[in-house]
Amino acid sequence: MNLIVAVDENWGIGKDNQLLCRISADLKRFRAITTGHVLVLGRKTLESFPNGKPLPNRTHMVLTANKAYPAEGVTLCHSLEELPRALAAYREEEIFVIGGGSVYRQLLPKCKKAYITKIYDTFPADTFFPDLDKDAAWTLTQKGEVQEENGVKFSFDIYEQKG
Repeated sequence: MNLIVAVDENWGIGKDNQLLCRISADLKRFRAITTGHVLVLGRKTLESFPNGKPLPNRTHMVLTANKAYPAEGVTLCHSLEELPRALAAYREEEIFVIGGGSVYRQLLPKCKKAYITKIYDTFPADTFFPDLDKDAAWTLTQKGEVQEENGVKFSFDIYEQKG
């Protein structure tokens, strides 16, 4: 399993169920990496998508404790224990955890690779991702070139879990 996330310098990822900032190059990279694959996400992340609908050309596994949650075009998993059965038909490298905060925290130990868009700025945030630079289980294996879009500097970095 992999994960993909954009973080600011404080490893903030969102505020009020929205991204901290929109970087079109990051959104294009997200689409390129995840299209044709399986996305694992929480209910609030699904609800943050346009019209609360699944993204095109991807399989969605949505974690929610709400057994009555009405969702179209997704597979619902009502616990972490259900998730392995739902993902059994897919190869690990085809699976991407895409948030939100609690889903990332719970599934981080099961991920092998993290595609991080590092934003060189700070934003007001209420949701954070674990700081992989301070996590001995993870190592930065690819440092992307610093780019800039609309005054926001960022890089596309890859971390891999050791062992």
